Order: sequence, then C-alpha cells, then structure tokens
Amino acid sequence: MGNLKQALKSLDAFPRAEEHLMLKTKSGALVSIIGLVIMATLFLHELTYYISTYTVHQMSVDLKRGETLPIHINITFPSLPCDVLSVDAIDMSGKHEVDLDTNIWKLRLNNDGHIIGTEYLSDLVEKGNTAHGHDDHKDHQEESEHKIKLHNLDQEAENMVKKVKQALANGEGCRVYGVLDVQRVAGNFHISVHGLNIFVAQMIFEGSSHVNVSHIIHDLSFGPKYPGIHNPLDETSRILRGASGTFKYYIKIVPTEYKYISKEVLPTNQFSVTEYFSPIHEFDRNWPAVYFLYDLSPITVTIREERRSFLHFITRLCAVLGGTFALTGMLDRWMYRFIESFTKPNARSTVR
Repeated sequence: MGNLKQALKSLDAFPRAEEHLMLKTKSGALVSIIGLVIMATLFLHELTYYISTYTVHQMSVDLKRGETLPIHINITFPSLPCDVLSVDAIDMSGKHEVDLDTNIWKLRLNNDGHIIGTEYLSDLVEKGNTAHGHDDHKDHQEESEHKIKLHNLDQEAENMVKKVKQALANGEGCRVYGVLDVQRVAGNFHISVHGLNIFVAQMIFEGSSHVNVSHIIHDLSFGPKYPGIHNPLDETSRILRGASGTFKYYIKIVPTEYKYISKEVLPTNQFSVTEYFSPIHEFDRNWPAVYFLYDLSPITVTIREERRSFLHFITRLCAVLGGTFALTGMLDRWMYRFIESFTKPNARSTVR
C-alpha cells in the first residue's frame, strides 16, 4: 500500500516546496504585478475578439428576376443652376423610363454652397420638352438647327434665359439627390442640360463648350449600406478648370446579400467603376453631361456574419494566460539570480 501511494505521489506534476524555502522578494513582486497587468490586458483583448463577429464570403449564381434596382444619388453641380439640370434614365433597349416611382429633389445652392431653394422632380422626363435637340441622331440635329433659325422667342423662354443668366452671374449651383427605382437590367442615367430647348441653351451658354459640368459625388449607391461596404465613387470630385466635356462612369454592379448574426438578411449591391472623360471643342454639337452606365453581374455575393465558438475562446485564453504566467516565472528566476550574483560576494566580503 505504501509503494502505491509513493507511486501516485511521483506522478504529481505540481510539486509543493516547503514553506521555509518559499522566498518572497521585491523583484518577484514587481514581475508579478507586470505579469498581472499583461494577463488582464490579454484577457480583455481575447474577450473582445470572442464577442466581435467576422464575415464569410460566398458566391453563387444570381437567380433574382423581376425586381427593381434602387439608385441612391447625391451629387452637387457647383457651376450649374437647378433650372438647367435634368435627370434621365434609359434601359438597355433604349427606352426612356418614364413611369418610374422616383423621389428626386434639386436644391439650389448659392456661391457659398448654402441652400436657397428646393425643387421636386415628379418624373425622369426632361421637363416635358418634346424635342430636347441634344441627341446624336441626324433628325434631332436637323430639328435643332431649324429651331436655331427661329427669330422669335416666346415670353416664357425669354424669362427662362434671363433667370438662368442671372443665376450663373450669382454663382448658383445645384445639388441633385434622391432615389431612382429602375428595372434590373443594364442601362444608364445621366444628369445634363438636355432638358433645355436647343435654342434656349444656345442663348444661355453661347455654345456647348461653355457648359461646366464640374460635379462632386457625395453618395452613389445601389441599395442600403451594410457594415464595411465601400462605394468607390463616394466623395469623388471632378472640377473642370479648362474646356468642358462629358464624364462617363462605367459601373459593374454585383448583387449582394448581407446576413447579420441575428439572421436578418439585407439585400443590396456592391459595384466597381471605371471612368472616362471626353472633352468638347468649340464647334461640337454634342452637349456636356455626366453619364452613369451600369451593368449587372450574373454572380451574387453572400456575406454572412459569424461568431467564434466558446471552446475556441477558452483554448486561446488558456494558451495566452498560461504562456504569460510561464514567461513571468522565467523572468523572475533570471532577475533573482542576477540580483543574487551581486549581493552574495558583498555578503562574503563583509563576513571576512
């Protein structure tokens, strides 16, 4: 029986030293305090790491059909009054989307960028003008040239010209913001002066090269935002110092689903973009505009929030705290031996 007890004692991985051999030192106390601070810091770090979520990305074929695509826009044109700006959307077949449920506002801005007026756009058609005369087709150009030859302007057009020229002289700008709901097919929307009659536009700007389409894109997105999303056109500024021209943004939309840890699903879209600028010369018939041409990817991305397991947390916690305890123990022994090597010779010399 005694041999069995002795064998069990030999398996003890935590031997106890006798109390008279347990020596407490100031250096040991200092190392202990440092070790406790380190372990507390690491514990809080591991706890935060466990509580926080991480995301997993998956890709699959997009099976959505018959849904609309929301386009959130917030763009400032610092050099164009609201009276000359219009918004238009066209799908891939070339048909103007007229009967859309839109919610677009135009804010008049003074020279300092402060709001001085508001206008609501009830639809995307270009202010009801049947012939805007800025199309590249030959028949539209001939019609525009015919209108330029007309000598008499009606009172409304004259008032329009005076009003816009006064706004330009005052340095008025315009902010266009709101939501467009378009069909889920490739297409484009653009913001321009195409809503003006060609003769009125000529009277105001005295040529297309004088239309300054400098703009600042505060926000452009294709759905609600989720944590970590990056819209590449946000806070994009394009200010023209010389000749005007047409900006074209080619956008590739990636359908996205974001699944929260609470199982709530947020359907939205990401996108990538490339841009192109085409300058307009003095006698060009094309008028400057800002185009956003978009196409949809056939692949959808699913982003899922997940939380680390409790077992994973305990494993990391034991490894971190145990490693810190072992390291501080080694540091304590080294410090004790280092101090002892200086104190012992002094003690011996004193005895002699």
